[in-house]
Amino acid sequence: MDNLQAIVDPHPSLLLRKIIHIDMDAFYASVEVRDNPKLAGLPIVIGGPPNSRSVVCTASYPARRFGIRSAMACSVAHRLCPEAIFMAPNFEKYSAVSRTLREIFSRYSALVEPLSLDEAYLDVTNNPSGEYAVKIAQSIRACIHRETGLTASAGVAPNKMVAKICSDFHKPNGITVVQPHQVASFMAPLPLRKIPGVGPVTEKFLLTKGLAQCLSVLSSTEEQLTDLIGSRGPWIYAAARGIDTSPVETGSERRSLGEEETFAVDLTQITDMNHVLHRLSTSVHQSLQDSGYTGRTIQLKVKYSDFKTVTRRRSFDVVIGGPEHIFATVRDLLTSTDASTRPVRLLGVCLSNLAS
Repeated sequence: MDNLQAIVDPHPSLLLRKIIHIDMDAFYASVEVRDNPKLAGLPIVIGGPPNSRSVVCTASYPARRFGIRSAMACSVAHRLCPEAIFMAPNFEKYSAVSRTLREIFSRYSALVEPLSLDEAYLDVTNNPSGEYAVKIAQSIRACIHRETGLTASAGVAPNKMVAKICSDFHKPNGITVVQPHQVASFMAPLPLRKIPGVGPVTEKFLLTKGLAQCLSVLSSTEEQLTDLIGSRGPWIYAAARGIDTSPVETGSERRSLGEEETFAVDLTQITDMNHVLHRLSTSVHQSLQDSGYTGRTIQLKVKYSDFKTVTRRRSFDVVIGGPEHIFATVRDLLTSTDASTRPVRLLGVCLSNLAS
């Protein structure tokens, strides 16, 4: 398509941003290997025990070669790689490393938007050093390796969406750069699944409409796409063209913080459930302290054996106290569910209404 760039870039002024997306490589697993070099080169799964219904938090690259992926059931991961080493996550340790990462990011830009413990956007359009964005990304990756012993991949692009796609291109320990004039040719051959926000369900739906790659969208108008796929039409129209006007948001507050546990055998005794809730309450409170937030709402999540899920929450005028306050609240909330008469597959504790 000769006029491909014109289609993708109807507003050249939108491409003046210089965005870096930093994504740590197999973060949790890499921290464990750093702290125990004997694990280097081995298939490591961070998550619940093997043969459990807990899910994989992350997996080392040797484990990924067996097809193990994040959010996969640990029992499936164990079948794919019986010799894999399963390790429980240590969020206190990972949070400490994450604080170092954020301090490194702050040296290069005041516009930093953390997405999780191990990834963030940086807007370096008007950085104090005046360096090119690519040089800054290289410096950040070098600092991360020197100060944490870990590697990170980076994407550099005119907007957040393209930068995030880029950071996944040359993992691990790679960097991918897309200049403004390259956005069209970069996006066109990509599967629509590569667009952040297009998950398996949306991908399957788009395929039923004959839309597989970004290129397959470019010949349609926004109105035609809306007629074809509904309310998602305008978003897919823009995303397939590499258009993303969202700014790096430094002041957005985290909405919630929580943990949950899926059981290998459904729980039927309230005493067993309370033991789990006490452990989750303690862990969530520690994460709250590590994050520097305070919260005013406590939520309990219960999933029954038939997969029906219910939530109960309670808000307070004062900030949430210690772990015993959290536990006492969720234990009381549990009594308002059917947990005493129905087998329970999962329990979760979540804190929300957060402020820093």
